[in-house]
Amino acid sequence: MNHKVLKSKIIKIFKKYKLSNEHALICANAIINAELVDAPTHGLSRLKMYCDRINKKLINPRPKIKIKKISQSISQIDADNSIGFVAADIAIKEAIKNAKKTGIGLVGIKKSGHYGMSGYYAEQAVKKNLIVFCFTNAPPAIAPYGARKSLFGTNPVCFGTPTSSKVPFILDTSVSVINRGKIRVAERAGKKIPEGVALDKFGKPTTNAKKALAGVQLPISSFRGSGLAWMVDILSGVFTGGNHGGRVKDPFDDFSGPQNIGHLFLVMKSNLFVGNYSKRIKENIKRVKRLPKIKGVKEILYPGQRKHRRYKKNLNKQINIPFNIAKDLKKLDA
Repeated sequence: MNHKVLKSKIIKIFKKYKLSNEHALICANAIINAELVDAPTHGLSRLKMYCDRINKKLINPRPKIKIKKISQSISQIDADNSIGFVAADIAIKEAIKNAKKTGIGLVGIKKSGHYGMSGYYAEQAVKKNLIVFCFTNAPPAIAPYGARKSLFGTNPVCFGTPTSSKVPFILDTSVSVINRGKIRVAERAGKKIPEGVALDKFGKPTTNAKKALAGVQLPISSFRGSGLAWMVDILSGVFTGGNHGGRVKDPFDDFSGPQNIGHLFLVMKSNLFVGNYSKRIKENIKRVKRLPKIKGVKEILYPGQRKHRRYKKNLNKQINIPFNIAKDLKKLDA
């Protein structure tokens, strides 16, 4: 389906579920972006989940979002259990505004929900010639190192910086070997997951997606990945006033209350310390790209380049909608 037609359909669905025109557009833009960068786990596959949670009054379609100014640089946002896309969009714009005024913008968000891809928000800051860090916690999926029970989310770490080209440097990575969305997609499609990414509830390695969802996902680099997950849980949960320590509710399976996810955005002017940042980052990237390459590698890419190429390529293509998601769309649009 053409991405513009699909976006109109998503807007219509969100409006049917009582979101305002503005909020429906914010959500649709984020979902379409995920599809265009080939990250379907953060796109249409979650649309039904958002609508289900609105139906059960766990996402507030008409939130009264409050922005509390702590200083010229720092703001705290109470998202009033809004859909995460809306809370994050307001927050990144507030962080950008603060950074433009003072050099640094720090925004903590509480009472939010799943907001899609961190890199989507980082890119907004980078386009304004700003450096950015984004953190968000998530439902339990990873066990702390040495434990057999999951507690931390797949908690992505995201960093972005302007470069000398139109392609931003965006590192957006979960601290699990693969993100949870891929396991959910595999489970719905009845497919196996790769070896070495998850354990079942008895602590045994599994390639069965259903058993993996009931068990534990493995972090990158053993205790280092577990430590990063903990760090993000502290920054986006403990620090902001959001849920933490395994209390973030799974949006697909736990309808006992709102998620109360926390996010943290830190945005900085790139020329805070040096006036020639653009020249320095250009030199930095050139040095890496000029390194001798291993066999089979034509070009050393920086984070964000591959995703940018996928986006440009997919803009002129139809978005493929799997049969089970097409069924969801039809029901939601009925």
